[in-house]
Amino acid sequence: MDRHEKYMKLAIKEAIKALEKDEVPIGCVIVKDDRVIARGHNLRESRQSASAHAEMIAIEKACKKIGSWRLEDCDLYVTLEPCPMCSGAILQSRIKNVYYGAYDPKGGCLHSCMNLYEVKGFNHYPNAHAGILEEECARMLRDFFKNKRSIKKAERKGTAEIKKNNV
Repeated sequence: MDRHEKYMKLAIKEAIKALEKDEVPIGCVIVKDDRVIARGHNLRESRQSASAHAEMIAIEKACKKIGSWRLEDCDLYVTLEPCPMCSGAILQSRIKNVYYGAYDPKGGCLHSCMNLYEVKGFNHYPNAHAGILEEECARMLRDFFKNKRSIKKAERKGTAEIKKNNV
């Protein structure tokens, strides 16, 4: 296993923590000098916060760990292509490299919907690398949403049965 797979597996472990909390399973780790300095997983539902993405949590922890908002010599590994907010935070924190697993056709801003890092005028441009353990990362998300849809369908069916029996 190469180093990118090693760190993506750690990000997947973070995604599993989110899954165990019934959160969308997205995980992230930040690496500096070949050591993990921060971890994060999605906590939007738990915190009821639109900004509680795995990357945002990990970036905040990494900044505290090294005592600076500049993460210039750091690499970020995340299971899903970063959204506009996270792509911007990555850019602003000056992270050197971003490695992600699954593409996000509905919100990804490094390759899917757009490439924020090709917009001219910024003073820093992270390198973006896609498809690290892509199938494993994508499968976790597909299974999560498939399960959510099944639960909703069962709930609708149950509600219809209750209404039918009460008539």
